[in-house]
Amino acid sequence: MVVKLLDTTGGNTKLNKTDKGSQEYRLAGLSLMPDDILCPYRNIAACADPCLESAGMGVFTNVKQGRQRKTDWWHEDQAAFLTQLRKELTNFDKLCKKQGVKAAVRLNVLSDIPWEKHGIPQAFPDIFFYDYTKNPSRLGKTPANYDLMYSYSAEPEYQKYVKKALKTVAPMSVVFRNGMPEFYLGRRVIDGDASDLVNVKAGAVIVGLKAKGKAKKDKGNFVVDASNLIAVAA
Repeated sequence: MVVKLLDTTGGNTKLNKTDKGSQEYRLAGLSLMPDDILCPYRNIAACADPCLESAGMGVFTNVKQGRQRKTDWWHEDQAAFLTQLRKELTNFDKLCKKQGVKAAVRLNVLSDIPWEKHGIPQAFPDIFFYDYTKNPSRLGKTPANYDLMYSYSAEPEYQKYVKKALKTVAPMSVVFRNGMPEFYLGRRVIDGDASDLVNVKAGAVIVGLKAKGKAKKDKGNFVVDASNLIAVAA
């Protein structure tokens, strides 16, 4: 089985958001169907139900089926998957250089795979890789061309990981509803809905994101209700 892996058209909602503030880059992304193996922290962080797999193009059956085919291939033949991924990244890198733009790739649009352990960013030093992660052990340990942003949840069992992440200078994303506070967790909050490429290099700040897709109706601890926080600040 051979499946085209990378979206290089900008059709993904998350990638479109990135492109708004990043005209010098051409973007590509890999969207797999999240599961307990590809997203090992999703249950303890309570983000499985409000996952962005349901946002944007993720509502369409053909998109879901395409993501599932890629995911099945990863689980069934990881070596062949990685060979195809390296081939597509090589072609994308060549295309960007021909067009005179920088290549930026997000391999975990909906997953949390430690690509540095598979040697992918190391093999493509001219490509800038960026991702969200819920694994604090990855922070500060990726190659120079691979930046990570930590993804927050207020779920009680997840707080030991949050504390570990706060000890680093990696930016931390927090999904808010009912507005956005100026400060959270002792860090300044910036509007994160402009550009991921800017956010991931923002340093020790909170990157505030508006709830999207199923997250708009989430009543768990993944989405933070900012109304009380803003009222207290006022």
